Amino acid sequence: MSERYPHPDLNSLPEDIRARIAQVQEKAGFIPNVFLAFARRPAEWRAFFAYHDALMEPESAGRSSGLTKGEREMIVTATSAANQCLYCVVAHGAILRIHEKKPFVADQVAINPAKADISARQKAMLDFAMKVCLRSQDVGEADFAALHAHGWGDEDIWDIAAITAFFGMSNRMASFAGMQPNPEFYLMGRVPREKKPAN
Repeated sequence: MSERYPHPDLNSLPEDIRARIAQVQEKAGFIPNVFLAFARRPAEWRAFFAYHDALMEPESAGRSSGLTKGEREMIVTATSAANQCLYCVVAHGAILRIHEKKPFVADQVAINPAKADISARQKAMLDFAMKVCLRSQDVGEADFAALHAHGWGDEDIWDIAAITAFFGMSNRMASFAGMQPNPEFYLMGRVPREKKPAN
């Protein structure tokens, strides 16, 4: 399946967007398709990545979070699977494998979080995320109590819900637009990276 909307020419993009994309390309070795797909509308690109960064990289904005980077990616991978979003499951599953240093964890979390090789605390987190994803209208005090019992605070619970909700939007945009995962994502975190020879 091909993407329904052509990516804009990189050289035609505003300087701030080109600079961020160059930064990502330098770090990853390629440009994730989401950065180019959303760049066709610069104002939306900026709003999307501002909220993305506030949720997924709160430390860069001076905010602490009770969720590790791996736990944030677990939420994205599990809920994106529930929303059947190919792009986000593959891309964020790759990032999850890298953060957790577990080559099988993304597949486990995407297919059945209850049987994944993760802690009971993380399973409680994903139970709640899945409820927010699929039945947010049913969230009640018992859900908060269950999370509190595993040591999650109210600000953590906000993070879990906000990440779930934000990527619910992202999942739908990626799916309707036919956004395809970059081939590089499929093997990331599954096989050891080749070490560059020393100079």
